[in-house]
Amino acid sequence: MGMDWHAMTQALIEDIRTNSGKVTSGPFQGRQVLLLTTTGARTGEARTTPLVFSREEGRYVIGASMNGAPTHPAWYHNLVKNPVVTVEADGDTFQARATVVASDQRQRMYDQHAELHSSFKEYEARTERVIPMITLERLAEAA
Repeated sequence: MGMDWHAMTQALIEDIRTNSGKVTSGPFQGRQVLLLTTTGARTGEARTTPLVFSREEGRYVIGASMNGAPTHPAWYHNLVKNPVVTVEADGDTFQARATVVASDQRQRMYDQHAELHSSFKEYEARTERVIPMITLERLAEAA
């Protein structure tokens, strides 16, 4: 079978951290991927997830697709409970506030995201649930 999902995720995280935010190998090569670290809603533990992103007005935009699975990913529940997250993107690491996009803006942002990441067109068709879109807004640095 080759590498399991967890091992692949760890390899992707290492690749991004080693190469200033660039993915140099594997299926995500050449795509915009950030690392999102959330605080576990139940465990309180830090969890890091690689996610493709798009951008809007200086914010990063991510989608809770989970490849079109019927349930929201764990990281989504984490950021709803603890919206201050750590983002590693473009070789930079910073704290951000995660905000779930309001329903009247969601489809537009989803479509914009799917333009960049065509797999999102499939995810929407694959699931009954509405896939949440989330913006990540950088918090002012502590003085």
